[in-house]
Amino acid sequence: MTAEENSGRAAPRPVLTVSGLSVQVATPEGAKTVVEDLSFTLNHGETLCLAGESGSGKSMTALAIMGLLPYPMARISAGSIRLADGTELAGASERALRKVRAMRISMIFQEPMTSLNPVMTIGRQLSEVLLEHKVCTRAEAPGRALELLRDVQITEAEKRLGQYPHELSGGMRQRVMIAIALACSPEILIADEPTTALDVTVQAEVLELIRALQREHGTTVLMITHDMGVVAEMADRVIVLRNGRQEEAAPVRTLFAAPETPYARELLDAVPRIGEAPARPAPDRVRHTVDVEDLSVRFPMRGGILNRVTAQLHAVEGVDFRIAPGETLALVGESGCGKSTIGKALLSLVPWQGSIRIDGQQMAGLSPRALKPIRRNVQMVFQDPGASLDARMTVGKQVAEPLVVHGLASGSELQDRVEWLFRRVGLPPDHMDRFPHEFSGGQRQRICIARALALRPKAIVADESVSALDVSVQARVLDLLRELQEEEGLAYLFISHDMAVIDQVADRVAVMNLGQIVETGSRDQVLRDPQHSYTRRLLSAVPIPDPTHLRPPVLPREGPVGSPVRPLGEDVTRFAMQEIAPGHWVADRAA
Repeated sequence: MTAEENSGRAAPRPVLTVSGLSVQVATPEGAKTVVEDLSFTLNHGETLCLAGESGSGKSMTALAIMGLLPYPMARISAGSIRLADGTELAGASERALRKVRAMRISMIFQEPMTSLNPVMTIGRQLSEVLLEHKVCTRAEAPGRALELLRDVQITEAEKRLGQYPHELSGGMRQRVMIAIALACSPEILIADEPTTALDVTVQAEVLELIRALQREHGTTVLMITHDMGVVAEMADRVIVLRNGRQEEAAPVRTLFAAPETPYARELLDAVPRIGEAPARPAPDRVRHTVDVEDLSVRFPMRGGILNRVTAQLHAVEGVDFRIAPGETLALVGESGCGKSTIGKALLSLVPWQGSIRIDGQQMAGLSPRALKPIRRNVQMVFQDPGASLDARMTVGKQVAEPLVVHGLASGSELQDRVEWLFRRVGLPPDHMDRFPHEFSGGQRQRICIARALALRPKAIVADESVSALDVSVQARVLDLLRELQEEEGLAYLFISHDMAVIDQVADRVAVMNLGQIVETGSRDQVLRDPQHSYTRRLLSAVPIPDPTHLRPPVLPREGPVGSPVRPLGEDVTRFAMQEIAPGHWVADRAA
């Protein structure tokens, strides 16, 4: 039973009260307020979600509560943060805050790799928290660490204690972060975008884990997210933030049923929902821009005293697909299934075997010099625009760089072309002299799209190109991609783990598992009538942005979890595909 339903039976018991909170950050132009006059109460056992776009002040609010604002660059300029016993956190000393952290309030950060120590084992990091807060003795710490890993349902918990963060998957690392956060049984758990970078199945498992721990321990959760599907599934109450100010606050069902403010309505209207996307006109498939046959990508695995190759990672194994001009093929699947590797193979960024034709030109066996003109026809938009842009170059020079490298423009012609590209993606040309850090995430992704369009390619690989963006920014970027496709006849290979986004953009869908395609067909065939157990499992994990919808448990995996790693000389059994309807192909066994 939710806190919202309980409210009629018992008066809510506040565990944290925030009153008139304001946070300022230092900028070259002077102090800037990023959280302004924010007030709310967090009640025992409930889940309160802070929702809003990037820059709305969500994470700054969490850091202020934890006393982790990067002083002197950021500080609490006004307001109060008070625990139930009257303990004031705003302005408290570091020594006082250390007693509160972990013991009474704990936090799960968005990216576990930046929060975990890469040179310490998982067991040591868990033990360090327990010993620092005197939860147990040094002799008891290993046993207690093992219990914590088991509590968060991590597989082979004993083995994980001796491993390092880089040896774990993203979902496992997030479970370790949850175990660390719960090590001291805190009253309040702050979860800052805990599932943003995770696959839908892992996301569903992590959310269910948080709910289970909340039921067992009565933990109060303050969740920060821009994913309205997660809000609908997890929240009792929601506070919508915009530019550091509270825009709207309401019980979750009230907010979704009847949002009062235009901004909240805009935010909810931008949320992609499976099954609501309009039908897309079928592209002309007389010819193909991208033609891939029997594509395989394998990486050698070294080991032993002599560091010899002992095994191979079969990242992609025997994949076939074609993309027509103006068509979008979506590749979906969990992390490690080979989606991004296929995208890199199309640009010859990884060694591959098989056949790849771009606009009729064969890429197999060509030298780097011979590949250069073919690469003009296929470009890539990466997941993280901040990482794919050079922080030391102006964005104008970065958009111009492909034209310079290929010798296609210079002087005033180059300047005119870059200005046109900026206008084409909805950015003013006077922004060309700025650096990447001066733009928002959505603007940076538009710059990356402009750079990809510079050479007038025939095909674009979009690798998780909108997964890190807020829903409203995501909708605008997807509209831009769709508009460019219609005008230029671009073929898209759209790689994503977000099934709702796939529903919006795809003409055809290919579902991958362990380097192979297990189901492929039109968007409606695969997403409306999935036939393979793996596809059904992925779809069962998608959060529905409707708080009245009770999502059933994620379907279990059929058979043991496989591995793409094989000893030298051992081949992978390829799935035989059967056509169950025109254009709808399904692997003949569970994968």
